[in-house]
Amino acid sequence: MPTPLTLEKYQVVVYLVAVAAGLAIGLFAPPTGEWLEWSLWPLLAALLYVTFTQTHLESIGSALVDRRFLLVMLTVNFVLIPILVWGLTRLFVDDPILAMGVFLVLLVPCTDWFVTFSQLGRADVPRAIAATPILLLAQILLLPFYLWLFTEGDIRADWELSSLLGAFVLIILIPLAAAWLTDLSGRHSRKVRRGIEMMAWLPVPLLGIVLFAIMTSHAPQVVGQVAGLGAVVLVFVLYIILVPWIAEAASRLAGLPPEARRTVAFSAGTRNSFMVLPIALALPTSLQPVVTVIILQSLVELLGLIAYTRLIPRMIR
Repeated sequence: MPTPLTLEKYQVVVYLVAVAAGLAIGLFAPPTGEWLEWSLWPLLAALLYVTFTQTHLESIGSALVDRRFLLVMLTVNFVLIPILVWGLTRLFVDDPILAMGVFLVLLVPCTDWFVTFSQLGRADVPRAIAATPILLLAQILLLPFYLWLFTEGDIRADWELSSLLGAFVLIILIPLAAAWLTDLSGRHSRKVRRGIEMMAWLPVPLLGIVLFAIMTSHAPQVVGQVAGLGAVVLVFVLYIILVPWIAEAASRLAGLPPEARRTVAFSAGTRNSFMVLPIALALPTSLQPVVTVIILQSLVELLGLIAYTRLIPRMIR
């Protein structure tokens, strides 16, 4: 009998088809993309709500028990990776606007396909599920600090804080609060629990639809700007190559078992591009290249994760 895991097994195909179809339609039928652009906000809100309902916020307690694993996850994601990202941008990215896009997308660990790709890569899925809400809360608290620390003053001066806060509240905090209330209700209602179980089918198709809408509405922009983003793509490729080794070194130093070390590697390699995309979309026109940077990162990451599922089980034993 098919289960959500059956769908997740073929999610890579779903995403690649969505990306290819979106790019093709966006390039050859631009009015379709203009019509679809309005749908991005509700689609992203729905995707994050469904994803948060599967995050299992009640597992925070079990994550805190496994302190050594949690310490490694937090150290890799919020200490070592920011240092790496800062160094890569200093070496390769001269444009401060593009650097901001890199910071925005690479400083936040993923909370959705991180778990499913961990499963495909023979990592420790229970540990991944337990750590996810901690990673989510940590990035919400730390991302503003890192953006302030890393971005240049004249770029920060162009931020429209009211628009950024509005996007953050509407697309991130409200879905998170709704998911938390749904989770609380599910503890006392069998129907709600059944609804949460049924929503486990939705992240993959919803993410496919979001990818399709993003590519369709931004295809001309992505294709038109990609020639000037070689340095950014290089940073993303180097990031994908380097972070598993950093994660493995930190995990092995902490004495974690192989499956847990793979989990740390997948967490380091997956970034939360679809959570930060609404923030990028709310930026003023002068900073809109940030949107293209985030879209490019999601494409590079998707291809990298396909390779991860084959290479990381062989690399980390």
